[in-house]
Amino acid sequence: MIKKLTISFLFLVFSIPVYSVSNHPVRGYTKKNGTYVQPHHQTNPNHTQRDNWSSKPNVNPYTGKQGTRTPKK
Repeated sequence: MIKKLTISFLFLVFSIPVYSVSNHPVRGYTKKNGTYVQPHHQTNPNHTQRDNWSSKPNVNPYTGKQGTRTPKK
């Protein structure tokens, strides 16, 4: 009985998707030229462009838009 419960518990724990926090919200702001930038989400900075939402073939999960920039190698 305990073995079945343990196996069921482990199955439940490992079947739950794990999401890493790899982005952060950005507040709206006004640029020097007067253009207002809407609040949005941005990927956390790191040493690669391959995981940015604007890079091909990534898709922004908030807008559904596919990236258009070719990442640097």
